[in-house]
Amino acid sequence: MSNAAQAYARTSQTTAPPREIEAQALLKAARQLQEVQANWAGPDKTMHKALMFNRQLWTIFMSAATSADNPNSVEVRQNIANIGVFVMKQTLDMQMNPDPAKLKSLIEINCNIAAGLSGRA
Repeated sequence: MSNAAQAYARTSQTTAPPREIEAQALLKAARQLQEVQANWAGPDKTMHKALMFNRQLWTIFMSAATSADNPNSVEVRQNIANIGVFVMKQTLDMQMNPDPAKLKSLIEINCNIAAGLSGRA
């Protein structure tokens, strides 16, 4: 099981509502990406680890969005899938052409969605 899936599973076993668990996982990924951006030393293990955690997290979200038993509307599910596709493209671009400025959109997406999930948007 991936680190992101393990963190998600561990957190989901607490008494927090699922939306809050998802928000916390997104914020954890955002913090890792912010750390890479703030301490940029070129592409390194920390960058790849942060990108992988974020990608795995978004893979979970995209999988849940396309699941037949997802209770959300088709529009919400499609929006999640579209954001996930964008995140995957940005991640691939960052891996192929590393630039700390490219992390900004990934960080903002995670923080904004986390705020919405927590009712802080």
